[in-house]
Amino acid sequence: MNPFLFAGAAQTDITPPLGTIVNGEMVAYYAHTIHDHLYSKALVLKDDSNTIAIIMVDICVMDADFIDEVKNDIFLKTQIPPENILIAATHTHFAGSIADLLGSPCDLPYRKGLGKKIAHSLLSAMANLQPARIGLTAVDVPEHVVCRRYYMKTGYQSINPVTGKPDIIKTNPAGAEAYIDKRASEMDTQLSAIAVQSIEGKWISILGNYSMHYVGDCSNGTITADYFGVFSRHIKNFLGAGDDFVGMLSNGTSGDANIWDFLQPDRYPKEDHQKKELIGKDLAEKINQVIQTIIWESHPSVSATLKKITLGVRKPTAGEVEAAGKIVANTDYRLLNPDTPALVNIYAREQVLLGEYPDTIEIPVQALKIGDITIGALGGEFFAETGLALKKANHAGKYFTITMANGYCGYIPPAHEIEKGGYETWRCRSSFVKEDGEQIARNTLMGIAQ
Repeated sequence: MNPFLFAGAAQTDITPPLGTIVNGEMVAYYAHTIHDHLYSKALVLKDDSNTIAIIMVDICVMDADFIDEVKNDIFLKTQIPPENILIAATHTHFAGSIADLLGSPCDLPYRKGLGKKIAHSLLSAMANLQPARIGLTAVDVPEHVVCRRYYMKTGYQSINPVTGKPDIIKTNPAGAEAYIDKRASEMDTQLSAIAVQSIEGKWISILGNYSMHYVGDCSNGTITADYFGVFSRHIKNFLGAGDDFVGMLSNGTSGDANIWDFLQPDRYPKEDHQKKELIGKDLAEKINQVIQTIIWESHPSVSATLKKITLGVRKPTAGEVEAAGKIVANTDYRLLNPDTPALVNIYAREQVLLGEYPDTIEIPVQALKIGDITIGALGGEFFAETGLALKKANHAGKYFTITMANGYCGYIPPAHEIEKGGYETWRCRSSFVKEDGEQIARNTLMGIAQ
């Protein structure tokens, strides 16, 4: 029998100061209100020969160059190999910006300081290592996940701002609800959670996973961890855990999912922060209700595999770049209306910038193993179809996928979804991988997760 598993968890406050640029929107916003604090949360697991670490960061996205620097810093201080470390964004859209995406530039001072805080959370978790036991539980929670991509009725056209041609799919059809025909695809509605206790039964951490994008029920410029933070707060209370407990919720394959339900728009409260409070608390309660089903394991082995795969880039042609450049030359981007942003102008700028990209790009694909539990990690925003296929192929009931992990290569939809169009497929710096990219990433993860 293997020696005891050792586990430790800790969190470090990463709340940005007021005035910090906020990521995730078509135009730039600046932090004006701190609703709740943001954290980098680390869980370290160690057997007799290997150490792995999972770090969840309350931020929208983190690029691979940034994450690799953090991993190298951690390696120098702990000797944990970079391939054994999973660092992922929760994908709250109400955090500091460390990547230049769409209309949100990078906030360089915040980026410069964030890496050391992420490393600090892991070092603190290492200091808390103790003999532990671990287990996984899962429950279906379909009520908080809807497909945000819709087929529309005859008579409605959704125009792709890049090509100028109609899309088959409309994402988030606000104002066009009367034209909705049906949702476009099936969602992954499973809520999974890895639970970690000391051998004596003291709570160390919960790592949840749910495939719902984010809630976003407050004004832009507000700092909040969104429903990910609400879950973490409430699971601690439901379990009666101590102050050193670390609750974490990771983002699954949610690229085509959210809770802005255009077919049933009145089923959630509309006041600021109330929807995420309801959802995060309910998810925590659902996990608390199935905690007793966990079969604890105190002697599992841990291991990790990380591969970097090369994917093609959907680049604009020279003619498209030239045409887009003429639009950019006649646009004052400071004056774009944030309530009704000029998509053609925004995406023209994206074509000019994307024209400078290389023809190929690397994406990290990772699998962590904890006994018979497997966690997959993908460096982009993947659709539910990808996550459901991976769950079917890998250890039914013992697997989930964390996305926006170890890097960020934008939306990576299945090829047939790119053909249909919709916001997630519009060519830009947050959706540029070629049509075969999703299948290559899926097959790679299936291979290393076996």
